[in-house]
Amino acid sequence: MISRPASPSVRSADDYRDTIEQLLRPLAARSVDTVPVAEALGRQLAADTHAPIDLPVFRNSAMDGYAVRAQDVAVTPVVLPSTGVVAAGDPGLERLAPGTARKVMTGAPVPVGADCVIPVEDTTADADTVRITRGRAAGEFVREPGSDVRTGTELVPAGTTLAPRHIAACAAAGLARLPVFAPVRAVVISTGDELVAAGSTLRPGQIYNSNGIALAAALTANGITVVGVEHSGDDLSQFRRLLHSATAAADLVITTGGVSKGDFEVVREVLIPLGGDFGSIAMQPGGPQGLTVVDGVPVLSFPGNPVSAVVSFEVLARPILRRLAGLGPVPEYELPLLGAVHRSPEGRRQFLRGKLVWKGSRPHAVEVVSGPGSHLVASMAAADVLIDIPAAVTELPAGATVRVWTL
Repeated sequence: MISRPASPSVRSADDYRDTIEQLLRPLAARSVDTVPVAEALGRQLAADTHAPIDLPVFRNSAMDGYAVRAQDVAVTPVVLPSTGVVAAGDPGLERLAPGTARKVMTGAPVPVGADCVIPVEDTTADADTVRITRGRAAGEFVREPGSDVRTGTELVPAGTTLAPRHIAACAAAGLARLPVFAPVRAVVISTGDELVAAGSTLRPGQIYNSNGIALAAALTANGITVVGVEHSGDDLSQFRRLLHSATAAADLVITTGGVSKGDFEVVREVLIPLGGDFGSIAMQPGGPQGLTVVDGVPVLSFPGNPVSAVVSFEVLARPILRRLAGLGPVPEYELPLLGAVHRSPEGRRQFLRGKLVWKGSRPHAVEVVSGPGSHLVASMAAADVLIDIPAAVTELPAGATVRVWTL
């Protein structure tokens, strides 16, 4: 391993990510919507939710079988008179007489006077009697009121991102609506005259626009609601118009392209006069970056190369956006490299695309699956992690331990 000090003139990726986090943190204080339980999946709960009723609501049977008194089946086999059937949904108000049995279905009320249920598998019945071959203790296969949750008990705490299991609990408790935070809304604007939509015929000098689709997918996968995916050519008035439409519709805008120091850098030209901060950070890919607040809305400006755009999102924006959406951090590992890294740029933190090598149910090692080029977007499809090589490291031998981030 060869290490050299990083250049002090370029901001580190960690420092720049912290700046983005400070800028986006106020988005946590967003409005609250009250939505039907059936529409709350994936939303972040805005207040603690408590059970308005006991669950179960009433004594009910855990099995298809016969409700009896335990003392009447203490000695088996025994034959008891069978006095009807209680189905799920019946009120089950008729008391069970001592020395008798009543057939009950799963979820049906257990009759008053009965204290256990004999599973149907332990019985043989005819029209008027039931033969019970195995006794049960008082309480067996009887679900008591409140044995799942008591009235007033917390069901789901505030801040939870609602999964199907949370929806099930709230619906079972009779909650028709839930308070949830309004989602963070984002618009993606990709820029460049060379970009055309997939499905079009490419002319000389053109490429397909992958950045808009890729970043919209990344935002959605990390709990952000995408309300627009736009494309601007290298025309200042067109980009300016799309930008102000985006800030009117969203809490966050992400742009790609037009952030370097060459000609036709439409994003820089429009945003620097609005207070945009553009420069280089010590990472590869994704060195050129921009950060602006327009109409009170944060605008993150990523490079236009497809891999640079995706890696910039994953490294710089994904951590804070997941927290805002109520999602946990993505898995990280420290694993040995299968092969050597012969060259990493001095003074720049490099993120290589890699693939986990599994041993049973655990990752065992990581291998590099793509070159460092910021245009190698098809090769990135084979990767499931980013390999994080510190800025001070210029090469690594096979077997060296590296930190990897799950894509």
